[in-house]
Amino acid sequence: MRVASDILRLPHVPRALRAAAIAVLVLLLLPYAITPFLAFGAPVSTVMMWRWLGGQPVHRTYVPLSRISANLKRAVIVAEDGRFCRHYGVDLTEIQHAIDSADDLGDVRGASTITQQVAKNLFLWQGRSFLRKALEFPLALWIDLVLSKPRILEIYLNIAEWGPSGQFGAEAGARHAFGTSARSLSRYQAALLAAVLPNPHERNARHPGRGLRRLAGLYVARAGRSPGAVSCVSGR
Repeated sequence: MRVASDILRLPHVPRALRAAAIAVLVLLLLPYAITPFLAFGAPVSTVMMWRWLGGQPVHRTYVPLSRISANLKRAVIVAEDGRFCRHYGVDLTEIQHAIDSADDLGDVRGASTITQQVAKNLFLWQGRSFLRKALEFPLALWIDLVLSKPRILEIYLNIAEWGPSGQFGAEAGARHAFGTSARSLSRYQAALLAAVLPNPHERNARHPGRGLRRLAGLYVARAGRSPGAVSCVSGR
């Protein structure tokens, strides 16, 4: 930690301030050190950890990508990140579209890739802020560089929140909504789950309203028109 040792040697800087600066630096670099180890195991999200710490239930059965329906992989990609197989963790095209369609920078919404959501859910906090986005951007590039596309999608599908009572991951989401496994999801069921992702506390795949059914139908049609969207994860 050359930078940390340089900070310690800075003259006229209070020791407490130097220690705080080193602590912040370590916290910023820690996700980059941890990322290579995400190639193995069953990572958990910060939301899951906070629920455990607060005594709230967490329902999650980690399943490999090979045991998740191709329908769900395709539905989530076309719903959340249509260029997942073509970008390097950050979709600059979507960011530009979001900026162009916003009245000002404060109105920019969306343009968050699956890789960025993995970065946020594993290492950062929820909510909207420029600071979080600034931390998320380079971290997503690093995750995409270090991990394979199938592994990134597998992690995402196993940490996404899919129910109002602590249902995390595709297996728990499928069991909660349809009483079936993630492997057995039909195209329409998968599309309903993809439509739930932005807000599982208000959107209910088990009892979908008209708006959710319409959105699911849109994702089914979009998935049918975009066979290449899953080219980097097909066969896994």
